[in-house]
Amino acid sequence: MAEPLRVGIAGLGTVGASVIRLLDRQAAALAASTGRAIKVTAVSARDRSRDRGVDVSAFKWFDDPVALATSPDIDLFVELIGGDEGPARAAVEAALGAGKSVVTANKALLAKHGMSLAQRAEDKRVALAFEASVAGGIPIVKTLREGLAGNSIQRVYGILNGTCNYILSRMELEGLSFEECLKDAQRLGYAEADPTFDIGGFDTAHKLAILTALAFGTQVDAEAIHVEGIQSITLADLKSAEELGYRIKLLGVAQRTDKGIEQRVHPTMVPKSSSLAEVMGVTNAVTIDADAVKELTLVGPGAGGMATASAVVADISDIAKGIRSAPFGLPTSALEKAPRIPVQRHEGGYYIRLSVHDRPGAAAAIATRMAERQISLQSIMQRHASARGARAPSDATPVPVVLITYATSEAVVREALDAVVADGYLAGPPQVIRIERE
Repeated sequence: MAEPLRVGIAGLGTVGASVIRLLDRQAAALAASTGRAIKVTAVSARDRSRDRGVDVSAFKWFDDPVALATSPDIDLFVELIGGDEGPARAAVEAALGAGKSVVTANKALLAKHGMSLAQRAEDKRVALAFEASVAGGIPIVKTLREGLAGNSIQRVYGILNGTCNYILSRMELEGLSFEECLKDAQRLGYAEADPTFDIGGFDTAHKLAILTALAFGTQVDAEAIHVEGIQSITLADLKSAEELGYRIKLLGVAQRTDKGIEQRVHPTMVPKSSSLAEVMGVTNAVTIDADAVKELTLVGPGAGGMATASAVVADISDIAKGIRSAPFGLPTSALEKAPRIPVQRHEGGYYIRLSVHDRPGAAAAIATRMAERQISLQSIMQRHASARGARAPSDATPVPVVLITYATSEAVVREALDAVVADGYLAGPPQVIRIERE
């Protein structure tokens, strides 16, 4: 049997501790499948005295993760610190520079520095593996990079943030407000004290940037992604979606178009008949549209110690076997710079909710503004409040009006709504949600 693979782990939070447990529990099976033992020999974390539920006393301790990354005591560096700068970046760069393979779960680091890190790995002929960086325990990186190598991919999209999916699921199923569901998510540990990174869509954008590179052979570019969060979604939107046969999900979508690769993160109406609509709670799901396999959907835990550790250990196992793939599927020199496609060029169906003053001519004016820009409406849904008696039009309670459009461009929809707003018939800003069809 070959010499053991000596592993150093930086970051001993929930995931790091779970990696140690899995490597210990699966030691015999991993040795049999890889042909060598895999042994954790050194670790690094901020607090040596913290009880992590695993015994780390047998491992060499490093207060400085950079020192661990370059130590002769390890062959493979596992980065589980997090963050796109600081110790995480310094340690990964140091490990690659020292000719050591790296396994990381750090999507923020890859989204910002993925190209330079991949180039370092190629220059040193070592592995840079990151299965755990996207969708937790779902093997989406290997699926795109190796499993679908014989396919031309048209679209990859999915639910990539469990916090947002949990909030939207609770709102829909229990009729709770966004604020109530967010507080519960924080109490249960699904959301941070400052939840902006999750609910604002930025976490999903980092993951989508990685998937886009793998699916389309492009350079990682998180700045090219249009990002919207779920803060504006109301119970009224969820109720309307239900009545119209949809569910609302925060999706990350990367799609090949005749204009280039379109990348966007935003709340989305998905048909209730679709596989993504069935994914509730903190679960993640990714759907791939490809020419040979047609549609493929992977569903599973998107976070959590053991689920994420499963992906980390899968990468460690590959490296123990001597498997070294180009990090993003192609050599960095072959990855193309994808043009940034403004979301205004997006074409598709739209859900539009308007709060309309109940005045003569309002409905006609809205229809006229849509018709002027050749926007065809698939359906119109209008609710009137309970009997109000005879009142002057200026005192009328605003009426919610919901429009579903056929496929049209984002720019045209926004122009029409700007005109409707200028007409003075609306009691508040329009709500617009894109529709993602199967």
